[in-house]
Amino acid sequence: MLPSLMLQVTVISSKIRLLADCAILVVAAGTGEFEGGISKNGQTREHALLAYTMGVKQMIVVVNKMETTEPPYSYGRFEEIKTEVSAYIKKIGYAYKGVAFVPISGWDGDNMVEPTEKMPWYKGWSIERREANASGKTLLEALDAIVPPARPTDKPLRLPLSDVYKIGRIGTVAVGRVETGVLKPNMVVSFSPSNLQAEVKSIEMHHEPLDGQYERKTHR
Repeated sequence: MLPSLMLQVTVISSKIRLLADCAILVVAAGTGEFEGGISKNGQTREHALLAYTMGVKQMIVVVNKMETTEPPYSYGRFEEIKTEVSAYIKKIGYAYKGVAFVPISGWDGDNMVEPTEKMPWYKGWSIERREANASGKTLLEALDAIVPPARPTDKPLRLPLSDVYKIGRIGTVAVGRVETGVLKPNMVVSFSPSNLQAEVKSIEMHHEPLDGQYERKTHR
């Protein structure tokens, strides 16, 4: 008899190694903060390289804390950061012309959802890519411009796991995202590399049961 398995499919996860379609690289604009992050062992370099190494080919660069620059909301500081970060992400493999640079203030909400009047010099971001060019001003618009990767449903099921839980009265709960193929209740799945097989008893997303088959879709 095959072990039963309740499979919970998650659409959003913080685990970049498996589930990210786009990386958001947040760079602090404050004096000393950017320099520390872009230094040889800085986190800005580390996070950008990690994203590319793990196969995340789309990126948005958010230049945060623009209210802390000298003078506040400095055009020169934004251009300095954009130039240095562009050079680095191009070096590691990103098509920098396809990367949106958005100056924001997370504290005040500038350029996050609505364009701000505090940076009149900022004319917006524009990106060039094979699928389609895009342009806008805010971080929200940059997120809306992400191109969802193709996940064919006519290929065998491939579902990378991000977590596995043991829950009392329920059993084993595997958490992941369908990358190819189709997942259905009552189907038998195999786990690699152990070649363990199990029967899928139910599929849930955000603790809500999903009826019928499930294939990967992009939700906004």
